Amino acid sequence: MFDIPRKLIHGIKNAAKITVLTGAGVSAESGIPTFRVAQTGLWAKYDPSDLATLEAFRRNPRLVWNWYEWRRGLVRESMPNPAHTAIVEFEKKVNIFTLITQNVDGLHAKAGSQNIIELHGNILRTKCSENSRIVSSWVDKEEEPPRCPNCGAYLRPDVVWFGEGLPHDALELAVEASQDSEIFFSVGTSSIVQPAASLAVQALQSGALVVEVNPDETPLTQYANYALTGLAGKILPELVQQVWKED
Repeated sequence: MFDIPRKLIHGIKNAAKITVLTGAGVSAESGIPTFRVAQTGLWAKYDPSDLATLEAFRRNPRLVWNWYEWRRGLVRESMPNPAHTAIVEFEKKVNIFTLITQNVDGLHAKAGSQNIIELHGNILRTKCSENSRIVSSWVDKEEEPPRCPNCGAYLRPDVVWFGEGLPHDALELAVEASQDSEIFFSVGTSSIVQPAASLAVQALQSGALVVEVNPDETPLTQYANYALTGLAGKILPELVQQVWKED
């Protein structure tokens, strides 16, 4: 059993507004390699940061498309882990619950989470590279990348690339939820990538109790009200069990 402070258990049980921010560490527990982990096989010679840019796509759209198809394959084969399912239980128990994720794999939705803000998009969605409209189907002409059925431009994954801004509406909702929360969880995130890293700070400044769940120390650790060291898939289910064991 993980040792969770009684004061934190009491605070969670009585909170009406909880916001959870998740990062790559949660996906890693489902076997999805973090973005900066060395590539394998055919992709070993490529640096991910050299592929995940608009410039790379314009230079070699087929290469970038095929790399994302490889990553999509990894995602499709992955399943939610106990951290994902514990977060679903949080949503069921809390009056106002918001899940903000930096992950693009869609595993939170697959696990059953409902109120999700996807800050960095979703790798399983496809959009037009010219007007950013989501495209759900197209005629397969064996072209890589395929073409937008509406305007003929190349299609691309609906993810935020280096050098691109986050979706305005998603970021606005994330900031609002963070500032309005009573308890803010930072789970499996390095707390380095901006602007997501600033959400915990905004929650702190607004008076929220900030809880970090991470196996490693991060820039947030020294400022969090509680830093629970360990894997999210172990800590979050234990947290749910201890907080609502009498329900």
